[in-house]
Amino acid sequence: MPMGKNDELESLRHQVRDVTAQIMRNVQQRMELAKQIGEIKSRLGIDVKDEKVEHDIHVMVLSLADQMGMGRDFALQLLNILLSESEQVQAQKRLQKGQKQTHMGIFLKAKQLEASGKKIIHMEVGEPDYPPPAAAGNSLAESFRLKQYHYTDTRGTPKLRSALAKKEHVYEDQVMVTPGGRFAVFSAITSLLKAGQELIVIEPAWPAYKECADFIGARTKVLRTTIEGKWAPDLKQLEEMVNPGTKMIALNYPNNPTGKVLDGKTMERIVSIAKDNGLYLLSDEVYADYAFKKFASVHEYGYDRSIMVSSFSKRYAMTGFRVGYAVAAKDVIDRMAKVQAVGITSVAEPMQHAALAALGEDPSENVRTMKKRLDFVCGKLKEMSLRFLEPDGAMYVYPELPSGEDILLVEKLLEKGVAIAPGSGFGDYYRQFVRISACQPEKTLEKGLDVMASVIRERA
Repeated sequence: MPMGKNDELESLRHQVRDVTAQIMRNVQQRMELAKQIGEIKSRLGIDVKDEKVEHDIHVMVLSLADQMGMGRDFALQLLNILLSESEQVQAQKRLQKGQKQTHMGIFLKAKQLEASGKKIIHMEVGEPDYPPPAAAGNSLAESFRLKQYHYTDTRGTPKLRSALAKKEHVYEDQVMVTPGGRFAVFSAITSLLKAGQELIVIEPAWPAYKECADFIGARTKVLRTTIEGKWAPDLKQLEEMVNPGTKMIALNYPNNPTGKVLDGKTMERIVSIAKDNGLYLLSDEVYADYAFKKFASVHEYGYDRSIMVSSFSKRYAMTGFRVGYAVAAKDVIDRMAKVQAVGITSVAEPMQHAALAALGEDPSENVRTMKKRLDFVCGKLKEMSLRFLEPDGAMYVYPELPSGEDILLVEKLLEKGVAIAPGSGFGDYYRQFVRISACQPEKTLEKGLDVMASVIRERA
């Protein structure tokens, strides 16, 4: 008797269930193996990530996908999800030994200590002590008087977008105003990447890129730079890291935390690698005004898949105003705007008017102040005989410690009323480094650095 259509459908559904159950069992078996590998790596002090092993698995999976007729993109997405889970399992034991600290984590601890009455010297965050332009404050009062406190276009008010477009030499539809540079980064990554796809980050770097990728289940591949190599990326290694699952490279120059600025030839090569592989190029340039050597924005290279991120936080000391912006091709801005529309509707209208007023001000005095403070910090670190590279820009110096891990020094200093950032907050490989912010007056910096020098001598 022939099988009816309902019977045939039910039979196929049973097969799907059986296959799904088998996949689940296989995945669990894989996780158990990953756990055992992680325990061995932990005992031997081996890094969780192994680029060669990952490369070999990628080659195997792509070959298998081709043999089976499975789409390469889908196969790589599945593989990257498995690899991400394996990394989480392997890293679990290490995380149990001590939670990773970031500069913001130290900042929050410092604020709690201040609330309890303890005096803290803040050298852990990039928040300038000098005030925003008076014009920005006057604009806030004017916004209230003129009743300019309503919803705006998700992309920003026409006047602010027009002014930013003029400043950046692009069209208005290539600009979007965001609540700080961080949300521009978030909306770019979440709108352009999918779970299982890959983002390449050049470390040490601001941790937000990896955090945003983790949020959507994308994977972060790390290209490490070293103080011995003057914090310059190995472009051959960068090229070798790109595979069919790679969708974006994140740049962070002038660099937070090292202050590194890439030269023109290096930038041209990175743009070329992105172009040859059809990758998005996300360039976080919030410290561009604090570049002390020649610096060119990524959008000056004319690559239509580049996204430039900037902010009013550093340039005009407007951290609490939460106004940033992105510059990209119209289709990219459209995708980013959808994320912003869902998440926040728009940036507060009074803050946009304040940002517009600030655009007419000259930030050069802020830049001179920061350069003078950085030179002062560098001089004090030389007195301590610490190894570091003098920053090309930004607001930080990133010295290497003579001995011990960063967290031990950071916590000891916090006990003594000085807050600095652990180097490992900018990449797991950098536990011998700390980041020092030059956002305080020289007398304050001197007090904090003198305490740091005494603690280092005690630990020697």
